[in-house]
Amino acid sequence: MRRVIFNQKGGVGKSSIAANLAAISAAKGKRTLVVDLDQQCNASHYLLGREASEKGDNVAGFFEQFLSFRLLLKNPEEYVVASPYENLSVIPASPALGELQSRLEAKHKIFKLRDALRRLNESFDAIYIDTPPALNFYTLSALIAAECCLIPFDCDQFSREALYTLMENVAEIREDHNPRLKVEGIVVNQYLPRANLPQRLVSQLESEDLPVLKTRLSSSIKMRESHEAGVPLVHLAPKHKLTQEFVALYGELH
Repeated sequence: MRRVIFNQKGGVGKSSIAANLAAISAAKGKRTLVVDLDQQCNASHYLLGREASEKGDNVAGFFEQFLSFRLLLKNPEEYVVASPYENLSVIPASPALGELQSRLEAKHKIFKLRDALRRLNESFDAIYIDTPPALNFYTLSALIAAECCLIPFDCDQFSREALYTLMENVAEIREDHNPRLKVEGIVVNQYLPRANLPQRLVSQLESEDLPVLKTRLSSSIKMRESHEAGVPLVHLAPKHKLTQEFVALYGELH
């Protein structure tokens, strides 16, 4: 299964959701890959350490090879880096992604990621794709390559307004480029159950028949501690409330 975590708004938890769901998948024995397409490299640093984006074998190197004529292209598996966790691997991002974007668009390389991930299906049971907070070349590549789309929602009015445009964009990509793509669900993140605004916003989304998932991810300092330690929640604090919510979200998706 190839799953993209996508929202055009920043700060909604895309990298945290992608990395923690992937870590749970790997802990359950599934061969799992995280593909980081965000030049900020948050998922890469989270799972591999700060030096991850400095290595030559990263997703920028994967894309760059298509910009010049080469008789022999590297196998996609050569860009895969093993994480410290059993069954969990990463194709790390790089700040160089920003410099490559316009050149890749000009060369019409939008289907290269899809082709590579189809080959990697033989080596991995689950693939999670983390995307930048914009509908750009890399996000479009991910939506074309994926089978399912998860949309994080962080319970504010701006996020709600942006959600409708986002759903329209996904529908357009499905119609034009990827008929297999489906919205798997909206993940309510940083949820405060006792606050009126989050309850009202989520109720409004549900009343409009949007695919809001039942599991809510709480706002917790434990996530920041997890980022600082560079250790996914399932390994850092397996019994914590937020960890169990991620486990419940994983179960809801399977």
